[in-house]
Formats: sequence, C-alpha cells, structure tokens
Amino acid sequence: MMIDLQYIFTLLLDADFWLASINVVTLSILTWGAGLLLGLCLALAKESSTLAVRKAAEVYVWFFRSLPLLVLLIFVYNLPQLIPQLQGALSNPFAAGLIAMIASETAYMAEIYRGGLIGVPKGQQEAGRALGIRYLGRLRLIVVPQAFRIALPSLSNEFITIVKLTSLVSVISLNELLLVGQRLYTQNFKVIDTLIVVALYYVLIVSVFSFLVARLEAWLDVSLRRQKQTLADPSLPIENATPTASIRPLRKLKTSLVIDMHGISKSFGSKRVLNDVSLDVHEGEVISIIGPSGSGKTTLIRTINALQDIDGGAIVFDGKPWLGAPEGHYQMAGDFHSRIMDIGMVFQNFNLFPHLSILDNVMMAPIYHRRGNRDVIREKALAALRKVDMQSHANKFPHQLSGGQQQRVAIARALAMEPRIMLFDEPTSALDPELVNEVLRVIEKLADEGMTMVIVTHEMRFARKISDRIVFMENGAIVTKGAPESLFGETDSRLAAFLSQA
Repeated sequence: MMIDLQYIFTLLLDADFWLASINVVTLSILTWGAGLLLGLCLALAKESSTLAVRKAAEVYVWFFRSLPLLVLLIFVYNLPQLIPQLQGALSNPFAAGLIAMIASETAYMAEIYRGGLIGVPKGQQEAGRALGIRYLGRLRLIVVPQAFRIALPSLSNEFITIVKLTSLVSVISLNELLLVGQRLYTQNFKVIDTLIVVALYYVLIVSVFSFLVARLEAWLDVSLRRQKQTLADPSLPIENATPTASIRPLRKLKTSLVIDMHGISKSFGSKRVLNDVSLDVHEGEVISIIGPSGSGKTTLIRTINALQDIDGGAIVFDGKPWLGAPEGHYQMAGDFHSRIMDIGMVFQNFNLFPHLSILDNVMMAPIYHRRGNRDVIREKALAALRKVDMQSHANKFPHQLSGGQQQRVAIARALAMEPRIMLFDEPTSALDPELVNEVLRVIEKLADEGMTMVIVTHEMRFARKISDRIVFMENGAIVTKGAPESLFGETDSRLAAFLSQA
C-alpha cells in the first residue's frame, strides 16, 4: 500500500479540517482556562481548615477522576432526557463537550495545583502574615504566583492531554478533527492517509502551544532574568537616589510600655513549651532572649504578632488589649489587622518572596496597606534599603544575593512599614560566619537610633553589647532577666553554666 502524498497535501489545505482545528483549539483553551481557575479553587478547598469544604472537594476529585471522560460526555449530552429544562443548553455538542471536559479536567488540575501549593514554603505565608497581609492577599500576592510557577510544567502538559481528549467529543457529533477524518475515510477508504493528516493537525496545535508555554515558563523564571541597570523610573538611578522620604527616627525612651505579656502559656500536645511567662518591653528598649535550644524563645516572640496562638495569658500592645486566651479561648483584638503593621518581624530564614525583586519585596506591604501613592512608597522603600546599605541591589532578585544581603533586605522590608517594635528570630543562625557581622551591624545601628527590639539570639557577645536587658529562658520559663552587666557577671548559676558553653 502506497501513501497518497498528493491527497495528504490537499487535506492540509482543506477548509473543513481548519474549521475543525479551530473547534479543537477553542474547546481546549476554554477547558484549560476554566480548569485553571476552578482547579485552583478546588485545590484551595482541599487545603481548607473547614472540614465540610475539604471533604466536599475531596469527593469531587475522587468522583471525576474515577469517571471515564467518554462516559461523562455521553451522560452530559443526554442529560436533557432526564432534565428537559437543559435541552437548550446541552443540545449543542460543543457546549455539552465543554461542560463535560471542564468537569473532568478540574479534578486533575486541582491535584496539580495542590502539588504547587504544597511546594510553597510555609515561611512565605508567615512572612505575609507578619506584614499584616490577610489570607486572600497572601494567596494573590505570594502563594498563588509561586504555586503556579511550580505547577506550570504539569499544567501545560495537561493542556496537551486536553487537546488529545477532544477527539472523544466526536462521539456526540462535534465537528472536530477526528470526526472530519472519519467522514472522509468512510467515503474514500484512505484510512491511513487521512489519519496521518489528522495526526499532523494535532501535532501542529500541540507544537504551537508548547512553544508559547515555554516562553511563558522562561518569563516566569526569575533566575533567567538579568539585573536591570535602573529602576522603573529611569530618572532616579538606584546608586544616586536621594529619597525625600525616610524611616522615622525613634528616640530611645524607656517610659512607656510597648509590649506587656503576662501569664503566657502554650502547649503542643502534652509538651508545655511556655509556662506562665511574663515580660514587658519599654519603648526604645532592646531585649535579647537567650537560652538552650527548645527553651521556648522563638515560640515566645511568635506569640507577640500572633504567628503562634496561646493557651493562656494575655498580651497588651501600646496600652491596649492585643491577644489573649480567657478561659482557654484564643482571641485577637478587634483592631488587630489595623495594628499588626506596627510590629515588624525578621525571620531566621529570611523568607523573602522569590518571585519579586528586592524593591518589590520592600514595597509589597505598604502598597497592600495603601500607605501612600506608589511614588511615595517607592521612596520610602529606597530609604529602607539605604538604611541597610542595599539600595544598589534594588532590582535584583533574592536568589542573586548572599544570605547576609537577603537578611538585610528582610530587615528593610520590615522597616518599610515603620513599626513600633521589631522582632528578630535568630537573625544570624542561618548565615555563614563571615556574613554574620554585616547583619549585626545593621541591628546595632537600629538600636542606636532607638528602635524597640526583641531579639532571639545565640550571639552572646552581641547580646551583651547591644541589650538593655537580657532574658534567659529554659524549659518554657524565664529563669532570670536583667541588665547584661549583672547577668554576665554571675559565676554560680544556671545562666553562668549556659554561658560557659555558648
């Protein structure tokens, strides 16, 4: 049997095939687009803390992944026999095929998205919470962009699967490529020749889309981007920028209470990590919290900005109720979300947003909270970067910086919100020894300017130099606290034994 090349070339220009190709492309794009949106919603539902929502999403995914698409297509197309009111909508093969394919693909794409959501580090959510960004804002600005980038290769592969699955819609008489080919070879019996043409059309569609997705993946991959030489506004080069706005200086006053914690308790199962802890922080004061690993240091400072709930006790912030657990019921102040911006936090692992430039990292929270127009916010962001000597890196991405540089950017990001108090959770523990000093110098500079700070640290010499008070914790309780001169002078105490090993 010989292949009829002239027949094949003729079909490559056939109007019916091109119209069928348009149907395939349209059906595929609409299915994929709807699946992207609905699949994301379904994936978020599967991750919901609400049991009913989570179970409903799980049942949907289980059912439609179990149901063959061919069965679903025939069922949807014949559904008007059961519900006559659907006759108008589902009598059209294209509409019936689209609904069936969306219902099926949403379940598969939800699982792809869920893999992407799981791939976003937990610290990204916590960084957003520390900046006062609410759940939907965190999804829109932080989580979904990163999850989409992680899931994109699998999502693009799913489009190719959708293109091929459109051939099944021929069973409900949609004028797609396979149906056109079937009509031809039943008339001329050139089955192989016709199917070669059908295959070529499918390959063409998939190749064009694969090229477009590859370009999209390259655009989303920040590791492939080159550093820009100037900011978005070319009239203001980074190196010579002189912002009119600045981070407000704080005088070192020790009269008013900024944070007042009393009776704070927290347990994880049977393990009690905080045991009736009380601590007050005055304005302009620098407090270092030290102690062995597992003593409750990090848990304690995370209760201040509600990254960790409490089982008992209360926290007062700026003289007003802030967080508490009366009768074991955790409660936040009614104005929590409007005041959380006054508490800045720097994490051990930086938690910069990898999909954003350094400048955009610093600008995100002020823009979200509408702290001024974009130009004003940009100037303040530059001022914050200048304070930590990172303004020349404003157009880079986090992966292009060293650990010490990333931590300085994290400090600038917190400072850009002009907080009343800064929390540092072991800010140098993830750094190489040669990078520690550059971060400590920035923190020391903030202390000299009068910034109120609570620092969890293992850097004993630094804590002694910078602190107004040092708090020593062990087994979830404060063992002792006081001025560095008095505590570091002790020779016969549990603290002295700890310091001798530090």
